[in-house]
Amino acid sequence: MVARRSYGKLVAFLAAWTRDVAAAEDALSEAFTSALAEWPLKGCPANPEAWLLTVARRKTLDAVRRQYTAEISAGELQLRAQGLDAAASETEIPDRRLALMFVCAHPAIDAAIRAPLMLQAVLGLDAKAIGSAFLVSPATMGKRLVRAKEKIRQAAIPFNVPEREQLPSRLGAVLDAIYAAFTEGWTDPGGVDVVRRDLTEESFFLARLVAEVLPEQPEALGLLALMLYAEARRSARRNGQGEYVPLAQQDSSLWNAAMISEAEALLSRAGALGSIGRYQLESALQSAHTYRCRTGHNNWSAVVELYDTLLALTASPVVAINRALAMAEIHGAATALTELSKIAADVRLAEYQPYWAARADLLAKTGATSEARNAYETAIGLERDASVRRFLQKRQSALVS
Repeated sequence: MVARRSYGKLVAFLAAWTRDVAAAEDALSEAFTSALAEWPLKGCPANPEAWLLTVARRKTLDAVRRQYTAEISAGELQLRAQGLDAAASETEIPDRRLALMFVCAHPAIDAAIRAPLMLQAVLGLDAKAIGSAFLVSPATMGKRLVRAKEKIRQAAIPFNVPEREQLPSRLGAVLDAIYAAFTEGWTDPGGVDVVRRDLTEESFFLARLVAEVLPEQPEALGLLALMLYAEARRSARRNGQGEYVPLAQQDSSLWNAAMISEAEALLSRAGALGSIGRYQLESALQSAHTYRCRTGHNNWSAVVELYDTLLALTASPVVAINRALAMAEIHGAATALTELSKIAADVRLAEYQPYWAARADLLAKTGATSEARNAYETAIGLERDASVRRFLQKRQSALVS
């Protein structure tokens, strides 16, 4: 529990002193190892975070001495030690996660790795989970992350929130990381997995923090609204037996009305700022789906228009899949399959479950039973959630030869 909730805060604080994210992660990893050995025997300390920071501090300073003795004076080492000592003695360790996220979004770092780097350094996700979020293999993602951390160290990138005029160019990557973390937490619909529950809470903390720090940035407001729409439906995503319930079949009376109201207000504020972006569009889509499910009013044409705009903006295969499914509601499954075929060659979709589930559903509606059965089989094999697997298996079993 402490590891999950303290990881990002402690890495951010340590890295701010060392200017070396990898070294901070290594020191903290050793501190957690020491905790696993000592706490069961001696009991958990009154201030676990401060204990971890004290141990990690010693590891950090030892590493600095070993590596940079010729370059760093004894006086500078003492100053670093004093600063870390002072922090370790505080009851509240300064939370510098947001600053570290903006460090990871520095223009010297490759744009494609900025958000993944934040997910690892600030939120503690491993390369496998990050690779899955960005449709990249774990090995490839791991190599990219190592290179990015080395870039931070070599370029001596300052560990602070940049000047306000620099924020817009870095904000997108920060928002992408927060949303990817939230999406990972979303895979635990019941909120029973401690790690993913903490990840959801941390994502909301960061999203609210960014929206408070940058209230004039519409995309920050749009992201928070999007997350609220999604979280509002958590209790309706499974029935009393724990079985998966798709959006169209959810009991909207179980949705969190307060969250939806807050999301609507945020989306309205964002729209008034006059600059449309990805998260506002995705939030508007969630608003449209919420309205349709609550009222029964057919608004699929508006939904497709929103997806058209979002696809033009992002060129995302995920958006293309959802757009095809929306088009099926208006023009039929055959037309939707034609649209889906336009992205079939994208190698990232080979192991992307929603693509195969969408394809299976559309094929079934056109009567292509054999192909649908094969697509369902692929989707079932790729799905991690047992409840969703059962849902897909039932749909596969319902196919008439």
